[in-house]
Amino acid sequence: MQPLKTLHDTIIHCTICPRLTRYRQQIAQTKRRQFQDWVYWGRPVPGFGDPRSRLLVLGLAPAAHGGNRTGRIFTGDRSGDWLYEALYRFGFANQPESRHRDDGLRLTDCYVTAAVRCAPPANKPLAGEFEACRPYLLQELRVLHHLTTVIALGKVAFETYLKAARELGHSLPAPKPTFAHGSVHTLPWGITLIGSYHPSQQNTFTGKLTRPMFHQVFRIARQRLDGKVHP
Repeated sequence: MQPLKTLHDTIIHCTICPRLTRYRQQIAQTKRRQFQDWVYWGRPVPGFGDPRSRLLVLGLAPAAHGGNRTGRIFTGDRSGDWLYEALYRFGFANQPESRHRDDGLRLTDCYVTAAVRCAPPANKPLAGEFEACRPYLLQELRVLHHLTTVIALGKVAFETYLKAARELGHSLPAPKPTFAHGSVHTLPWGITLIGSYHPSQQNTFTGKLTRPMFHQVFRIARQRLDGKVHP
């Protein structure tokens, strides 16, 4: 647990990216009308979950009025509503929703993190911001010794994980794994990489991602972790 706590403390105090630092602080000051009574977190958001987890869920970045407000990844926004409901349904969380850091949510055998730790303008980090933030993901992958399965929420997260794996010295298979919703890739270093559309409002409101589609991704992960063959 200590290596993760040390890493979390480092992440929280990061100011490497000037654009992201300005934006998250500005959002924390102006707030959204419905959250005027909140004291916004307004800092980089660390990962969250079980330090002995076998499942890693990798997203894009905190939401401006979600994680940037609450201080916990995927907490307080609609994407988080989808994610934690699915984690609860398949036995990775003790409750189906996440509203704030002290709401009692606990994850079992699951750790949730993001490619970028600060809320980005228009939810679009720049290439240099991904590069600056990747060392934090690399360190998480180094200290989460029990990982066997990664769910990448979106193509960007999928590619981010593969870049991180290569930086850790792993040789990618040929042909290189490609992203698709529900795709399952068994990688040579012992990780099963599962692709999923991100549960963003853009995807869920348009029907590109439905609840059954999202649940199927976590059903696959659960079956893999339980040693069952995916049908």
